Amino acid sequence: MLKSKTFLKKTRAGGVMKIVREHYLRDDIGCGASGCAACGGAHEGPVLELQPLDRASSLCPQPHYLLPDTNVLLHQIDVLEDPAIRNVIVLQTVLQEVRNRSAPVYKRIRDMTNNQEKHFYTFTNEHHRETYVEQLQGENSNDRNDRAIRVAAKWYNEHLKDMSAENQLQVIFITNDRKNKEKAIEEGIPAFTCEEYIKSLTANPELIDRLACLSEEGNEIESGKTIFSEHLPLSKLQQGIKSGTYLQGTFRASRENYLEATVWVHGDDEDNKEIILQGLKNLNRAIHEDIVAVELLPKHQWVAPSSVVLQDEGQNEDDIEKEEERERTLKTAVNEKMLKPTGRVVGIIKRNWRPYCGMLSKSDIKESRRHLFTPADKRIPRIRIETRQASTLEGRRIIVAVDGWPRNSRYPNGHFVKNLGEVGDKETETEVLLLEHDVPHQAFSQAVLSFLPKMPWSITEKDMKNREDLRHLCVCSVDPPGCTDIDDALHCRELENGNLEVGVHIADVSHFIRPGNALDQESARRGTTVYLCEKRIDMVPELLSSNLCSLRSNVDRLAFSCIWEMTHNAEILKTRFTKSVINSKASLTYAEAQMRIDSAAMNDNITTSLRGLNKLAKILKKRRIEKGALTLSSPEVRFHMDSETHDPIDLQTKELRETNSMVEEFMLLANISVAKKIHEEFSEHALLRKHPAPPPSNYEILVKAAKSKNLEIKTDTAKALADSLDQADSPIFPYLNTLLRILATRCMMQAVYFCSGMDNDFHHYGLASPIYTHFTSPIRRYADIIVHRLLAVAIGADCTYPELTDKHKLADLCKNLNFRHKMAQYAQRASVAFHTQLFFKSKGIVSEEAYILFVRKNAIVVLIPKYGLEGTVFFEEKDKPKPRLIYDDEIPSLKIEDTVFHIFDKVKVKIMLDSSNLQHQKIRMSLVEPQIPGISVSADSSNMDINEPERKKKKLQK
Repeated sequence: MLKSKTFLKKTRAGGVMKIVREHYLRDDIGCGASGCAACGGAHEGPVLELQPLDRASSLCPQPHYLLPDTNVLLHQIDVLEDPAIRNVIVLQTVLQEVRNRSAPVYKRIRDMTNNQEKHFYTFTNEHHRETYVEQLQGENSNDRNDRAIRVAAKWYNEHLKDMSAENQLQVIFITNDRKNKEKAIEEGIPAFTCEEYIKSLTANPELIDRLACLSEEGNEIESGKTIFSEHLPLSKLQQGIKSGTYLQGTFRASRENYLEATVWVHGDDEDNKEIILQGLKNLNRAIHEDIVAVELLPKHQWVAPSSVVLQDEGQNEDDIEKEEERERTLKTAVNEKMLKPTGRVVGIIKRNWRPYCGMLSKSDIKESRRHLFTPADKRIPRIRIETRQASTLEGRRIIVAVDGWPRNSRYPNGHFVKNLGEVGDKETETEVLLLEHDVPHQAFSQAVLSFLPKMPWSITEKDMKNREDLRHLCVCSVDPPGCTDIDDALHCRELENGNLEVGVHIADVSHFIRPGNALDQESARRGTTVYLCEKRIDMVPELLSSNLCSLRSNVDRLAFSCIWEMTHNAEILKTRFTKSVINSKASLTYAEAQMRIDSAAMNDNITTSLRGLNKLAKILKKRRIEKGALTLSSPEVRFHMDSETHDPIDLQTKELRETNSMVEEFMLLANISVAKKIHEEFSEHALLRKHPAPPPSNYEILVKAAKSKNLEIKTDTAKALADSLDQADSPIFPYLNTLLRILATRCMMQAVYFCSGMDNDFHHYGLASPIYTHFTSPIRRYADIIVHRLLAVAIGADCTYPELTDKHKLADLCKNLNFRHKMAQYAQRASVAFHTQLFFKSKGIVSEEAYILFVRKNAIVVLIPKYGLEGTVFFEEKDKPKPRLIYDDEIPSLKIEDTVFHIFDKVKVKIMLDSSNLQHQKIRMSLVEPQIPGISVSADSSNMDINEPERKKKKLQK
């Protein structure tokens, strides 16, 4: 049956166009109930159970299915995901509305409808003859959709009555809309609010904790005192932004100071790119990453960024007076130059809330159901939740979602989502780390795995099309020990004309991952492989990453090769690219390769090839550095694990060998060669990587620090910086140069992916290269897969597809890749930090030499070279007399009593694990030398109880 609408539309040219919209209605859409004779198996996929006996509801004792409306799906998704909730009918009307309003919730619903055990059934009510409704005259689309949902619920109840008169199966309509509920009851449809229904499930009381508290008024604090000013409505914000009264930007909370934040203003206005907000009232309930509207304060109210470190440590209290006192500590006398544009939040344009991991701070009131939740991320405020299981959740990592933030509440309101496990447990902490950094880490779905090649796999004649056979070449790979995802291999041989042929062979991942399929989409979403200390979160399934794409030795593998003809002086004469088949003759570690190069007794083909590569790499590196490429430093650590407990038993900084540099040089060369080629062919849509030059202000700290040690660092160009770093040597302080390079690294901007048609600055500052891309690691970076596809089209080895040549789609892809890469970096650092804590937990208290990296107003930040570990030594402690501190930002220096500290000064610190705050267990550092009375501690004695929670726990168990 066909419904059609016809209407006339006026075109731009002034003509009239007739438009006909057709809507097909069908009789063969199944109801989803298994065993329904009337529908006769018309449904596919997961179906509703015939006997849904899993929920004992006091409101509705007989067997029933649930039919939620749009708002229930949008706001109570955490409840619906609970295993206790099954047999739910999701209407097409509801699904379409959710899809338009929230992509993340839509994906979660899709996952549930695909999960056989949940028995969620999608009913296509908009195309079913008996449930389709047309919009009435004067009826808005919202009311029409509400009516469509009620019509479907009514039809279901009548349909099920016919199917099982003796079974009394019912469909219960769940809605939080009062009017809609009243209308449903009038029409004879059993209807309840989500809260009424969940509270009636007597066998699952824990579900109540997962309810989102939606009525902000009903959940306000008893005091009723208004703390924050009202948020302006969106229409007023948009007018204000248009007129320039307000500025729109991204709210970035500070990790170090909960009363301070910055707003990164969107747009090209250079003057007010970054606005400072200070004080609770000016932050006005914005949460990290929200898109906000800010109003600039008059100049006499501008402030300077605070150097004070402040954590929100109040227990369950709403002590605003105390907050105001703390805010006054931020305002210190500063010179005019340091004042920055300052503002206040006037409204929220878009909330960017996500589920947060953290721990419960249990209320001091014994019977209380209200507790504060402290997120693991210090940039997120504490959240007030209601829970009946506080005693079981204490000392555990949990997930909480934010529901709202009323004007008279010091903290936002939220609800409990999930219990992750015991705090400090390795599995639990890894899960927290991945969730907090938004690293997709679920197992690959069946849909994704279905696109993998069937085993046993072998190279066919079809695979050899447009491919060169290079299996005769003496190719080998050089990687870290234990590496199974081998992306790259190399060869070097002398040609008959006396020149050298050098090849970089990269795993041909794009042969296995075809554009647009589920495997490709999932790889694009993940963006990168994430390497944690004991775990690898793969971007592509293991069959590809550790087997079919990994260039292991003595097996045939498909590759994409970049081959140069060079002189012995590393001058490139010819470059060519080809898809190939290779057979690696050896998979070596950096140490094994170094040993072969150094050993006079070894002269086989592999060793000769390695020596040739090493000789050329040294020339290439020298040339690169002459051009102004930077050699920066960051203290990287390596853990030695206990083979049984998998706990770290030793911690040392990584040793870099010549062979590390050898492989790096050829990877850089391949990346630059490929970047030039794809940009020649696709000037508008090449995926490239750039590293912007830092603004001069970034270098202030480096220049001042060097000056305090009587050294001059020039920063006008990368070459000037590289040269002055090379000359900044001190015979009496050999580690100074490394410290300067570590500090220089902190001044750098982030390197980013971009689409060539959307930008005109391609320069890579750190490598001093006019153009650069990523080609050499397609197993672990999705950017490289796109670059492989572009290069394959450029050399005629593969065909193109629409998204590959759409610069806007590529720009969106780059945005996701940049985000994923940044998050992967942060997750890796967090994993190192956690394993460092485990190491010091078993090691106990140690004293080590350290160097000052930064001086703050009330602390120094130090680096301990032996462990590559950074930490803060605080000089103001609670319940201790405050020392006399004088902070000078110009030098920079910090004077404590009569001792002055400058950047790069050598000190001795005591390191221990501070477990007094289970949520944020941290490495605690105290000053041992120089000795300052009342501040320094002795190297062997402990000045605090590092196992305080253990005592607390024992008390609780008594």
